[in-house]
Amino acid sequence: MNYNKKSVRDVDIKGKKILCRCDFNVPIKEGTITSDVRIKAALPVIQYMLDQGAAVIACSHLGKPKGEVKPALSMKIVAKRLGELLGKEVKIAEALEPVSDEAAKIAADLKPGEIMLLENLRFDAGEEKNNPEFAKKLADMADLYVSDAFGTVHRAHASTAGVAEYLPAVCGFLIEKELGVMGKALADPARPFVAILGGAKVSDKLNVINNLLEKVDTLIIGGGMAYTFLAAKGYSVGGSLLDESKIDYCKDMMKKAEEKGVKLLLPVDTTVAAGFPDPIDAEIEVAVVKANEIPADKEGLDIGNETAELFAEAAKTAKTVVWNGPMGVFENPTLAKGTIAVAKALAESDAITIVGGGDSAAACEQLGFADRITHISTGGGASLEFLEGKELPGIACLQDK
Repeated sequence: MNYNKKSVRDVDIKGKKILCRCDFNVPIKEGTITSDVRIKAALPVIQYMLDQGAAVIACSHLGKPKGEVKPALSMKIVAKRLGELLGKEVKIAEALEPVSDEAAKIAADLKPGEIMLLENLRFDAGEEKNNPEFAKKLADMADLYVSDAFGTVHRAHASTAGVAEYLPAVCGFLIEKELGVMGKALADPARPFVAILGGAKVSDKLNVINNLLEKVDTLIIGGGMAYTFLAAKGYSVGGSLLDESKIDYCKDMMKKAEEKGVKLLLPVDTTVAAGFPDPIDAEIEVAVVKANEIPADKEGLDIGNETAELFAEAAKTAKTVVWNGPMGVFENPTLAKGTIAVAKALAESDAITIVGGGDSAAACEQLGFADRITHISTGGGASLEFLEGKELPGIACLQDK
């Protein structure tokens, strides 16, 4: 896949109308936005386009209305907050369908330096179906398409891929950074290159493991998925998470690592308890045991201290580190130690450090390490498919440099 794509900086946008796909899928509780991080993340590219004399037609989905108009998921609340942050009016149609006659009229009358926001794209079933008619209606409003919602580029929707059939398509600043940092890490990494994978299930990361074994110098496996690898080594894992159908796959991967000269690090000790905490953040009694001595009546819920040191050391001596997935049940304070140790090691490392969306990103944010990580990906599913080496439809449709 070609990661070298044109960005909005590479084209003349003065006087142009730009359809900009943002990620404004923000959490809303009782009619209030509880985190505007995603709106703030889009400000630099929006401000740039406005300053360059473009008119901006921003668009996004919000929640999962599944092609039906659901007033509780209207973008009006987002338009208001975006306007406050930009210090200027963000126009939005009263009508609740994304491409109403009213919205088309506002777009047609939009002057350079002005901005509007379309209603929730997923109020129209054509968005998720990548319906060409819906894509064309979106495209007809603008002269240029700017894609800046990395969290949605692994999906071929009308606003992420379909519109590129009708408009010249380039990326915004957020996707430019994703491609620059993650693309380079996968195509031409500074070495040693270390990947740390965690999370619950091996099955979620099958292709990631396979792809990374072609690229990394060290592959570290923690989290729930590690127990299937430990079982593949012949260890008894007690009541730990185990995917028996994947034991042979884990054996193959360990063999592949050996053949390729890739160091594969698995937990050497593990934090066990009598059962999963309920509720998830409840106090829990734990013990740390060697990885090959997990009692039959206990389950592993986090890596142990020795493993945390082993993993941290590998991260600190690397030049590039990619991390995706927590080391244990990090929502529980007692079982978060492994994940905290990895996050801390990345924060203290001189390496290029990349955290791939989802829970690992949340852990870094919560622990206050985010500003010490080179790059935290803005897309969970998208960054995972990126690491799998898959072609992402929302990136493939952009113009090459």
